Amino acid sequence: MDDPRRHSIVSWTNLPHGQAMGSTPRNVLVWDIFIRIFHWLIVALIAAAYATWRLNWMTWHGWIGEAVLALVLFRLLWGCLGGETARFSSFIASPRTVSQHLKDWLRREPDHQVGHNPAGGWMVVLLLALLLVETLTGIYVANDIADEGPLTEIVPAWAANAIESSHAIIWDVLLAAIILHVLAIAAFAAIKGQNLLRPMVTGTKVLPANVATPQAGNPAIAGLLLLACAAATALLANLM
Repeated sequence: MDDPRRHSIVSWTNLPHGQAMGSTPRNVLVWDIFIRIFHWLIVALIAAAYATWRLNWMTWHGWIGEAVLALVLFRLLWGCLGGETARFSSFIASPRTVSQHLKDWLRREPDHQVGHNPAGGWMVVLLLALLLVETLTGIYVANDIADEGPLTEIVPAWAANAIESSHAIIWDVLLAAIILHVLAIAAFAAIKGQNLLRPMVTGTKVLPANVATPQAGNPAIAGLLLLACAAATALLANLM
């Protein structure tokens, strides 16, 4: 059974035994530069993917999809090898923990979460899964317009058509999830008085003095992972 106290880096309440909360707040770095760049690049690329699809700029649409795939692969690896708040082990909570968290969402209170809250953590997982499937199906997509994916020739026509249909459906599901994500952020600001957006820009959050700064990720590892993911995506995109 999941113990909410396990998520020690996402809550200030799990302090060492006998340690009192400090009364003087301070800025704590909760999101490293890699998480923040990933987040805002994904936002920009999704908007660009939509625009290029609407304008029928399918070559650009394909390039954007490849960039998204490389970033998602990086985020998945960074979720295992990155800093504390980036790791999936820090924010994937049990249904019981999520349920308890949602019960208190109408309560106006200071934001003392160091990383993703239990519900937000699962939204991250959902969005990453949808982005991964959407970009991978895009590799196979083919129609009569000229937006053939690089692996189209090795996929039977019936399978390519089915994958193309799923690509469109998953896009709609992804947009719905994004809208829900944005609405949740707005609700937290309006109802709980918590600005979840600012820390994703600045990286820092004002927290009680005794909250330890989460361990940051290694920039060298991040650079190597990003290069590896870019190379893997380029290889996949040029198989044909």
